[in-house]
Amino acid sequence: MSKAFTKESDAEEDLPEVQPLPGGFKNYMTPTGHAALEAELRHLNTVERPKVVEVVSWAAGNGDRSENGDYIYGKKRLREIDKRIRFLLKRLESAVVVDQSQQKKRDQVFFGATVTFVNDRDEERRVRIVGVDEASLEKGAVSWISPIARALHKACEGDVVLLRTPTGMEEIEVIKIEYLE
Repeated sequence: MSKAFTKESDAEEDLPEVQPLPGGFKNYMTPTGHAALEAELRHLNTVERPKVVEVVSWAAGNGDRSENGDYIYGKKRLREIDKRIRFLLKRLESAVVVDQSQQKKRDQVFFGATVTFVNDRDEERRVRIVGVDEASLEKGAVSWISPIARALHKACEGDVVLLRTPTGMEEIEVIKIEYLE
């Protein structure tokens, strides 16, 4: 049967597009973040994809594919997995791994630093400056290109820096700088 008469499509228009790195920026990553992306890629290639391929092969052998939920969902899931694999390969290929344990100026804020600071309202916060793909507010990890990381860049303990927020400028004081392994 011709593809013109089936509902399946090889187009990926239904998948959300992953944001590329901003132009002119390097893809800095911590060793931990790099290892996590490699582990995800390995898992997708060795576990997830083979399982889905097996289900799709089995479902394709069942006959009519136009109403076969296992086949339709499986093909969609394969497209998602393949897109994620391509994304991970590109990110890992362009990665510049920065080992924070090798940082010489440990009294200043650079990539990989964990910084404790206090804001105008005497609220103490702790953030770790990591790569774009490692950022997670729940874990207190901020991207090195985020406004907070840019404001803290090269600051020392005791420095007061200006942070541009949606409500205006805010002063934050650096209390502690650590480089954790």
